[in-house]
Amino acid sequence: MPHPSPAPLEPDLDQLRTSLSRQNILLCFNGPITAPLIEEIGTALRKHMESIDESPSAVSDVFSVYIEMAQNIRRYAHVRGYESEAATMLISRNSEGRYVICAANIVDDGDGKALVKRIDALGELDKVALKAAFKAQLRMPRESLNASAGLGLIDMARKAGEALQCSLLPQPCGRFLFSLRVVL
Repeated sequence: MPHPSPAPLEPDLDQLRTSLSRQNILLCFNGPITAPLIEEIGTALRKHMESIDESPSAVSDVFSVYIEMAQNIRRYAHVRGYESEAATMLISRNSEGRYVICAANIVDDGDGKALVKRIDALGELDKVALKAAFKAQLRMPRESLNASAGLGLIDMARKAGEALQCSLLPQPCGRFLFSLRVVL
């Protein structure tokens, strides 16, 4: 006698899996980010890319952009006391076969607007100017950079195959969802 079909799970995991596969999504995470979680996801990402015989340079670039984004979110959440807020990270491949790394997290209004302004300014620079900006940032005194070397966004822009894209979306809590997209 056949077993009766189980009640469908909420959310529909088959539909979610099918949607993720159809969109070439390799990795998707939504929840609070911790240091051990960043490490575990990074290890899984690296192993997956190596298992599909991706080039070492592609593995390195995707991994380093993922780590930079995840650590920035974790540090910001810690400083602002937003550790329980969910962050979203997604890594996929677009129709041209390029890797797309996206991340989103809750930010304060002023912080989000400053990030958007900085990313827009980086988008106006060519590769030579990005390299010069990176070198100039290396020479800046560390104490003037609020505990950050300030190199992460510049490095991501240098690795990217197109300008970084970002957005700010107002949230019911009065803060904003900042999202960043990097295409390698």
